[in-house]
Amino acid sequence: MTIHYLEGEQSALFQPLTIANGGITLSHRVVHAPLTRNRGVPEKAISTPDAPNRVWIPGELVVEYYSQRATEGGLIISEGIPPSLESNGMPGVPGLFTPEQTIGWKKVVDAVHAKGAFIYCQLWHAGRATIPQMTGSAAVCPSASVWDSPTECYSHPPVGSTEYFSVPYANHPPIEMTVEHIQRTIEDYCKAAKTAMKIGFDGVEIHAGNGYLPEQFLSSNINKRTDTYGGSPEKRCEFVFELMGKVAETIGEQNLAIRLSPFGLFNQARSEQRVETWTYLCEGLKKTHPSLSYVSFIEPRYEQIFSEDEKDGFLQSWGLKDVTLDKFREIFGKTPFFSAGGFDNKNSWGVIESGKYDGLLYGRYFISNPDLVHRLKSGLPLTPYDRSRFYGPFEDNAIHYTDYPYADK
Repeated sequence: MTIHYLEGEQSALFQPLTIANGGITLSHRVVHAPLTRNRGVPEKAISTPDAPNRVWIPGELVVEYYSQRATEGGLIISEGIPPSLESNGMPGVPGLFTPEQTIGWKKVVDAVHAKGAFIYCQLWHAGRATIPQMTGSAAVCPSASVWDSPTECYSHPPVGSTEYFSVPYANHPPIEMTVEHIQRTIEDYCKAAKTAMKIGFDGVEIHAGNGYLPEQFLSSNINKRTDTYGGSPEKRCEFVFELMGKVAETIGEQNLAIRLSPFGLFNQARSEQRVETWTYLCEGLKKTHPSLSYVSFIEPRYEQIFSEDEKDGFLQSWGLKDVTLDKFREIFGKTPFFSAGGFDNKNSWGVIESGKYDGLLYGRYFISNPDLVHRLKSGLPLTPYDRSRFYGPFEDNAIHYTDYPYADK
């Protein structure tokens, strides 16, 4: 079957889309992906090894960044927002568990709404992908699974140091979460979700991909439990089921979404039984939460740490050479289905028309093109991004954060 499509303004990418079980109508399908940028303001101006700063607040620069990228009827998904101190994986990331953070995020939400856009709060728990120097407590995990590479290091200098990649994760193995700890963590998510909706976020997305806590429960190489939360593909899904269920009860499932990366490798996710596990997960989510706002996936061949050719090698070794997201699309049916993973001004056309996805997520090019929607619609070239400025904090956080040019300026 030949799919006929147009580029630019005439593309289906710029047709309306309803999400939130009919509660929100987007005017286009160019979605701002969740992007960790580490540009928060430290709660403590001076941070020392004896009195480290571990809390960051979204300041005026963060407000400006989101406002720049907001468009009439567009959807922005926030950077990963930690619901607790324990859950934060990197410095400079503003959480949502203190009054000051709540005030800061409300300013962001208000600025986005002033542009006529919508914004969802992505809740993010790093799990074992952090170190005690960051959080002030042991990293947590479904099991006390030591990082399987003795040389892979934490991405940022620990407090009191200026040396990047100086602390091996394996030197700080996580603790296994007790059942009480698991329930307390779910409650942290619920509190943050409730706060997010109270201050005006249009919905909440649970980050259950990229090797962070929910995916750590899903991953057979990390989750070695033999209780309710591990031991089989079905049991490894239990944490995500409980988490989604409790948050849905808190804010309403029509306001809730989830992000998944069934074929990802980031943060040492090396799970076996991927198709079985994520199929069971998605079938369960669709059955118990048929009115989710949307679901968001990452393309099988997209990987943060490997090239497409290298990722193809991994997929082939698993017997998944030609794997796609089609099975999950089929499972979720009419639930709005988003995908991320390298979309740009060359490969976006015809995707929506094909029925493959309902919306496309853009990350790196939304960083360097605050007017990305306008550029895609008008066929204008895209400004290249500067990868070295993706993750702060920096001495001057504005550089290649809020200073990228608009096409008409």
